[in-house]
Amino acid sequence: MSEVEQPGGGRGAGPLLLGVRHHGPGSARAVRAALKEARPEVVLIEGPPEANDLIPLAADDGMRPPVALLAHAVDEPGRSAFWPLAAFSPEWVAIHWALEHGAPARFIDLPATHTLARGRGEANDGERADTGQRTDARIDPLRVLAEAAGYDDAERWWEDVVEHRGVGEEGDALAPFTALEEAMTALREVYGSGGHDRDLVREAYMRLQIRAAQREFGGGVAVVCGAWHVPALRRKATVAADRALLRGLPKVKTDMTWVPWTNRRLSRFSGYGAGIDSPGWYGHLFGVEDRPVERWMTKVAGLLRAEDRIVSSAHVIEAVRLAETLAAVRGRPLPGPGETTDAVRAVMCEGSDVPLALVHDRLIVGDVLGEVPATAPAVPLQRDLTRTQRRLRLKPEAAERELELDLRKETDGQRSRLLHRLRLLGIGWGEPAASYGSTGTFRETWRLCWEPELSVRVAEAGIWGTTVLAAATARAEADAVAARDLAAVTGLAEHCLLAELPDALPTVTRMLADRAALDTDVGHLAQALPALVRSLRYGDVRGTGTEALAEVAAGLAERVLVGLPPACAGLDADAADEMRRHLDAVHGAVGLLGDVPAPGRGNLRARWTSALRKLATRDTVPGVVRGRSVRLLLDDGELAQNETARQMGLVLSSPGTSPADAAAWIEGFVGGSGGGLLLVHDERLLGLVDAWLTGVPAEAFTDVLPLLRRTFSAYESGVRRTLGDLVRRGPGARGGAERAGRGTPGFAAGLDTGRADAVLPVVRLLLGLGPGVEEAAGGGGGSEDTDAGLVGAAR
Repeated sequence: MSEVEQPGGGRGAGPLLLGVRHHGPGSARAVRAALKEARPEVVLIEGPPEANDLIPLAADDGMRPPVALLAHAVDEPGRSAFWPLAAFSPEWVAIHWALEHGAPARFIDLPATHTLARGRGEANDGERADTGQRTDARIDPLRVLAEAAGYDDAERWWEDVVEHRGVGEEGDALAPFTALEEAMTALREVYGSGGHDRDLVREAYMRLQIRAAQREFGGGVAVVCGAWHVPALRRKATVAADRALLRGLPKVKTDMTWVPWTNRRLSRFSGYGAGIDSPGWYGHLFGVEDRPVERWMTKVAGLLRAEDRIVSSAHVIEAVRLAETLAAVRGRPLPGPGETTDAVRAVMCEGSDVPLALVHDRLIVGDVLGEVPATAPAVPLQRDLTRTQRRLRLKPEAAERELELDLRKETDGQRSRLLHRLRLLGIGWGEPAASYGSTGTFRETWRLCWEPELSVRVAEAGIWGTTVLAAATARAEADAVAARDLAAVTGLAEHCLLAELPDALPTVTRMLADRAALDTDVGHLAQALPALVRSLRYGDVRGTGTEALAEVAAGLAERVLVGLPPACAGLDADAADEMRRHLDAVHGAVGLLGDVPAPGRGNLRARWTSALRKLATRDTVPGVVRGRSVRLLLDDGELAQNETARQMGLVLSSPGTSPADAAAWIEGFVGGSGGGLLLVHDERLLGLVDAWLTGVPAEAFTDVLPLLRRTFSAYESGVRRTLGDLVRRGPGARGGAERAGRGTPGFAAGLDTGRADAVLPVVRLLLGLGPGVEEAAGGGGGSEDTDAGLVGAAR
C-alpha cells in the first residue's frame, strides 16, 4: 500500500467502516446484520489494544454482561479507566460474531498505556469523548443532527432514527451506516475535531492499525467504531503524518482485565458509558424478537404484581394501546421510554409516581450486575476476596440490600470481620447501618452495594498484601504509625478489634500509649476514651484479647479524672458546651470500663463520682457543666432528689447568679435524653424551674430565652405538651405539705396494695421469676417485701 493510500475508499475497495453509537441496540443489530452479510476475515474494534489477549474470555460460560475492561497503572492502581460493554453494545456483538465465526478480533484505539499516562481526570475525559455525549469543550454531534431534524431532544432523535427503526424488518444491512457516515462527514467538515485535539491522535493510531490489518488480511477488514470517527478513518492521510502525531506520547506500565459492571453505571458518563438513561429498556429492545411494547408491559405488570399491586390483563392491553397512541400522536415509529412510562403511570399506577419509581429503578434502569470468569486476570488480593465471598456465601450485588449479622454465629462473625477489613482498606462494599432489632453488641446491620469502582480500590489495596487479612493488618500498622493525633489511633484500635487483626493490635496499642502520653489536652483525652472503651466491649463480644488496651484505657481514664476539674474552669460558652459533651462521653465510658478488668484501676467509678461532685459545686465551673454534673449524679443514684432540688434551688434563687448562668445550669441539667421526663415526673424540680423563669427580669429575659428554647425544643412533642399542662396547673404552687395531702391529680395518696397484688403474677411472668411460693401452694399473693420489690420494678 502506498503512503498516501486511504484506509477506505468505498464499500468494495477498502475496509468496511461501521459507525455506531456505543450501547445502542439498533446499532448492535445493524452491526450483526452487516457482519453476517460481509463476512470479513478480521474485525477491528475501537478499544485498548492491550485487551486483545482478553477477547477470548468473552466466549467463556462464566462471562455475563454488563462487564468492562479495566486498565490501571501498575505502580498507581488508582489511575485507571473503564471500557464498559453491555449485551446490546455493538462492540460486544462484534466480538461475539468474530469468536463464533473464527475470525480474529482486535482492538485498535490508542493504547491504555498512553491514555493513563495523561492523568486520571484527563483519561476519563478522553474516553468519554467516544460516547456521542460530548463535554462542554466539544460539540455533541447527535444534538446538532437532532436540532437539524427539528428535535429538541438528541436522545429521542437517535431512538427514532436508529434504535426504534426496523424492528423485525429486513432491508439493506449497510444502509444505516452509509446514512450515518454521510451525516458525520458533513459535521466533521464544519467542526473538524469538534474541539478536542486528542481525537486526532486516536484516529491516527486507528488508521495505522487498519493499514496493518489490510496488509495482513487483504480487503476483508471490518471496523466497528464510534460514528464520529468514520470520516477521519475514511479520509486520505500519510503514514508519516499519522506517526508524527503519535511521536513522544507519554507512557505508563499498565495492567488490564475484565471486571463486572452494572446497568446503573451504564447510565453515567465514563469510558464507553454513553450516558444512556434507560439501559434496561435498551436491553429489552435488543433481546426481544418481536412485539417489544407488549412484552415490556407484561414485564411491568409482573413487577407490580410481585409488589402486591392489582394489575390485570386488561391493564396491560390498555397500557399498550395508550403507549402506541401516544407514539403516533408524537410522530414516533415505536413507543419509547417516555410513551411507555406515561402509559404505565396512567393505567397501571393510577397516576401515582410512587410505583412508577419502582418500575424505573428495576426495569428501565435495572439492577443487573455482570459476571466475569474466574480465569480472568486479577491481582492476588482480588482472588482471595473472591474466594472468601464464595466461602461465606456473600455474593456482590448491584442492588443495595441490608444484611443482619448475629456475631454469635460463626459465619456471621466471619462476614463481619471481612466487611470491617475491607472498610479499613478503603473498599466500601458495606457500610454500617442502624439496626431495627436488638441494639446489643452481638448484632450488626450492614448496607451492601457493589460498585464497579471497587475493583479499582481492590487493585489499589493490593500493595498491602496478597490476602484480605494480610493487607488489612499491614494497612492498620502503617496508619497507626502515620497517625498524628490520639483520636485517629483510638479509632484505629476500634477498627482492629472489629476486623479481628491480632497481629496489628500490638503496634496500634503501642502507638496509642505513646500518643496518650504526649497529649496533655483533656478534651482530646476525653474524646479518645469512649472509642477506646467501645473497643474493649467489642473485644469482649468477639472473644479477642484486649488486656493491653484495657491498661491503656485505665491510664487514659486516670488522666482524665485528674485533669478534668481544672480544665473546666474559666471556659466561655462554646468551650463549656463542648466540655459538657465530653463529660457525657466520659461518664458513659467509665460506666462501661467499670465492668472491664484492668490491673491497677482501683475504684474508678467512686473516683469519677467524686470528680462530678467537685464540678457540681465549684463556682468557677460554667453553669452548663455544673448542671450536667448534678444530672449525672442523680441518674446514677449518687445524689438524692432532695439534695438535687436543694442544689437547683441554690442556683436559681441565689442573688449572685446571673440569669444567663442559671439558664445554662438548667440546660446542662435537663438537656439531652430523659431531661423532659425528669421534669414531668418530679414536679418539685419543674416548680423550681417555673418559679425561677417567672421571676427573671424583663431586661434579662431576651438573653435567657435562646438557651431555654434550645433546651426544651429538643424534647418530644408529647413531653412538651405534658410539661405545658403541668405548668398551666401551676406546679410551683404546690408545696411539699400540700402535695402530701392532695397527691398528684388523678392518683391516690398512697399505693393500693389490693390492686397491686392482682398484677403480681403478670409482673413475675414478664420478669421471668415464675410463680411465688404462695401461688405455687395455692395461696394468694407473695410476701410483702417481694411484692414491694416487684411493684417498684414494674413502676
